[in-house]
Amino acid sequence: MGYAVQWLRSLVFVGQMYGMMALMAVFFTPPAIVWRPWAFHGVHTYCRWVRWTARWMVGLRTEVRGEVPTDEVLITSKHQSFLDIILLCSVLPRPKFIMKQELKWAPILGWYALRIGCIPVDRGKRGAAVHQMVEGVENSRATPGQLIIYPQGTRVAPGVHKPYKIGSGVLYDQLGQDCVPAATNVGVFWARTGIYRKPGLAVVEFLPRIPAGMEQTAFMARLEELVEDASNRLMAEAGFEVGP
Repeated sequence: MGYAVQWLRSLVFVGQMYGMMALMAVFFTPPAIVWRPWAFHGVHTYCRWVRWTARWMVGLRTEVRGEVPTDEVLITSKHQSFLDIILLCSVLPRPKFIMKQELKWAPILGWYALRIGCIPVDRGKRGAAVHQMVEGVENSRATPGQLIIYPQGTRVAPGVHKPYKIGSGVLYDQLGQDCVPAATNVGVFWARTGIYRKPGLAVVEFLPRIPAGMEQTAFMARLEELVEDASNRLMAEAGFEVGP
């Protein structure tokens, strides 16, 4: 009975979440077309709404730990579900993502992603995708903010191993900026797919910076060690049994 009730609560939560996305788009899009900061204002408002409603509708509390970067940095984050995007966008002043190309055609989300400076990349082209990413980042330098890339390239379920891709290292070299790794346990409560939302405390944690200037191979090794160790710690804290 408990699972069925929670599933129904989750269904209502998901329904209102996307309904509110449409309503906020109607309100924020006209001024966002004229002035870009309104696009960020709309994104921040929506993400905070989702966090607030998740707390009282499905018992899913959210927390962002660590020092939130407000300068121009590269953020390399663990990605487990849509919720970690929500948490990042709720606190970062000017978030912009490296995103898969298909998302630019998504209703509402696609337009807002492009408006805030996200960079679409065709992941199916492998080597060409890295070139496309580098070119897109270079063209977006006029739009300051916090550039976010998912080192594993996609959502990864808790307990699943997926190698880190070289794109993070390429951007770290190209930008010459500090890197702020980020860990998460959100997948324990909000899966990659499906309706069910589990009660508990979902966390995104900003980790200590990796200073600019490291050699690329050493940077990638350090990045993976920091993000995976911290994510495993957060998942264990949430009651998920982390394998060796």
